[in-house]
Amino acid sequence: MEGFTWLGDERVAVGSVPVGGAVSRLPELGVTHVINCRAQLQTRLSQDLWAERRVFGADRVAHAPMWDHGRPQPPQLWAPAARFGAAALDDPSAGVLVHCQQGRRRSAMVAYAILRLRGHTPEEAERLVLDHRLPASIVPAYRESVEAWLAASDDPLT
Repeated sequence: MEGFTWLGDERVAVGSVPVGGAVSRLPELGVTHVINCRAQLQTRLSQDLWAERRVFGADRVAHAPMWDHGRPQPPQLWAPAARFGAAALDDPSAGVLVHCQQGRRRSAMVAYAILRLRGHTPEEAERLVLDHRLPASIVPAYRESVEAWLAASDDPLT
């Protein structure tokens, strides 16, 4: 078990924080880009963001620094990372891993946002996440954060 799950054929994976030598094995498993959805304090203590940037290069790692509190998530924390993931997938050889602590809520939200940016309906995006990443859940406040951001954006990809 690698700690992450690919969402069908979308080249987006959702997972838990890679620990130990798992970060260095990610490229062998098709991961080319990483989005870390853990809060700044979490990444400072564990150095996982540093390790990911070391393996992939800083230009292939995005940080969406959030705590998992179940309330609306401000777009300034996660929207740049969602854009990063959607843009990375323009390369047909790219594979984007979105992770948080357990691969259940924050990473599911950012993966949902990426799928929405890539043209999926809300229902399709939610279904892809929930059908493929069994521990995942789409927190209603997180989904609404994404949908409100999309509705308020003239061009959410820029």
